[in-house]
Amino acid sequence: MVSVPLLTYDPLMCRLAAYTGPSISLEQFLLAPEHGLPVQSYAPREMQSGRVNADGYGIGWLGNAGPARLVYDKPIWADHNLPTLSRALCAPTWIAAVRGATPGLANHPANTQPFLADGLLFTHNGLIDDFGVVRARIRRQLSPQIEASIEGTTDSEYIFALIRQIRADGVMDPREALAALAGRLADVLGARRALVNIILAEDHRLHALRHAYGDTAPSLHFTTDDEEYASGLLVASEPTTCGSYWQTVPEGHILTLDPDLPAELVALS
Repeated sequence: MVSVPLLTYDPLMCRLAAYTGPSISLEQFLLAPEHGLPVQSYAPREMQSGRVNADGYGIGWLGNAGPARLVYDKPIWADHNLPTLSRALCAPTWIAAVRGATPGLANHPANTQPFLADGLLFTHNGLIDDFGVVRARIRRQLSPQIEASIEGTTDSEYIFALIRQIRADGVMDPREALAALAGRLADVLGARRALVNIILAEDHRLHALRHAYGDTAPSLHFTTDDEEYASGLLVASEPTTCGSYWQTVPEGHILTLDPDLPAELVALS
């Protein structure tokens, strides 16, 4: 197990985006928007700290064959395969992240999001202070099977493992699992700071949490009326298009986007 320094630091914040709706190409989701993730990787507008997200990127999608993902430990602009690949792949649900690695958490494919397990695609923007201490507390809550499945060293993957454990304990609804996660994190954090923006994709629904402990949560926005995505729904760290229909996800809320239902915002109790 890699040792993580026990310190308080400012993160280099990742940027996230997700889409669900009528099937579209990866190119339309990821590369076509004026302020899509490739631009946000080097010219973000709303990051709390840091300037670039060059420590890897990943994409995940839900298609006829079920969930899938691709992750690379290189900057998104350095992948020469992406333009061709993006024209060839189409899906009704996409999730993606560009990574700005927190100091001490290695740049490696195993640490690159989104993560995929148990039918869920997951990505997290944020950090946990003193993660070496908190990690041990999270591990005590995990079954041996879930703990053994962790491949990397990031706080993000441990948060995902905790969500998976909550679902294994019987809380299957993603919104209820995210609400339960907020409570469990409060217990293991104590007075430590944590930034916890999460997007989950399952069964062509997107569930997003914007939350923080001891600080302001990272930015998160959504749109259900963007002119460039007829009938499509998007959530992202920063608006990816210049349309005027983006709304801010309030702190301490869970957003659910379902192509067949109105968008739903629920406050954490």
